[in-house]
Amino acid sequence: MGHCLPCTGARSPIRSSDTYSPESVAGADGELEPTETGRVRRGLRLRLQVFRTQRKGWGVRALQPIPAGSFVCEYAGEVLGFAEAQRRIQAQSPQEPNYIIAVREHLHDGRVMETFVDPTRIGNVGRFLNHSCEPNLFMVPVRVDSMVPKLALFAAADIAAGEELTYDYSGRFRNFPGASREHKALEEENSLRKPCYCGSRTCASFLPWDSSLFSTPASSP
Repeated sequence: MGHCLPCTGARSPIRSSDTYSPESVAGADGELEPTETGRVRRGLRLRLQVFRTQRKGWGVRALQPIPAGSFVCEYAGEVLGFAEAQRRIQAQSPQEPNYIIAVREHLHDGRVMETFVDPTRIGNVGRFLNHSCEPNLFMVPVRVDSMVPKLALFAAADIAAGEELTYDYSGRFRNFPGASREHKALEEENSLRKPCYCGSRTCASFLPWDSSLFSTPASSP
């Protein structure tokens, strides 16, 4: 049930989504429309199908056309603190699939808010979404009657029935204008990363990697 085939010596990818101004994205004017917040509150309304892909494990495809900007689904699961997210990640073997996502919201005043979600035990269809370097979904943290955000996925373009649904695990899509995909190459040697099989023209060859949950705080002298 992984997002890529097991790779000896490679760790499961850490989904690390950095977003800027979390309240802005879905609307045509750059702001999240109230109607979209309502759709997130109502939950999944589209016909989706979990299916077995040729090289990427499980995936999700649309069973109906989805217009650009539509709310598709939530990436739902247990909301964790940093310490518990780090403990779970470090307890995994290199061959185990990882579903934990680390979302960092960069606010206008310079603050960074972190949310960690693990759908391994409690989740929904969102955990079966594969990564793509040219995705057709993008993620937005949306607050609905709570300070804890729902990780909502919206259609980045018109999606045809039968098309696989994907998002960028790194969070760069629509959030890092002009950023280079090579930026994260310094975070970990490629030998510890899992290959990307998205097949897009701009494929980075490896799945996104975030080493922060593997790091151990330096001990005080």
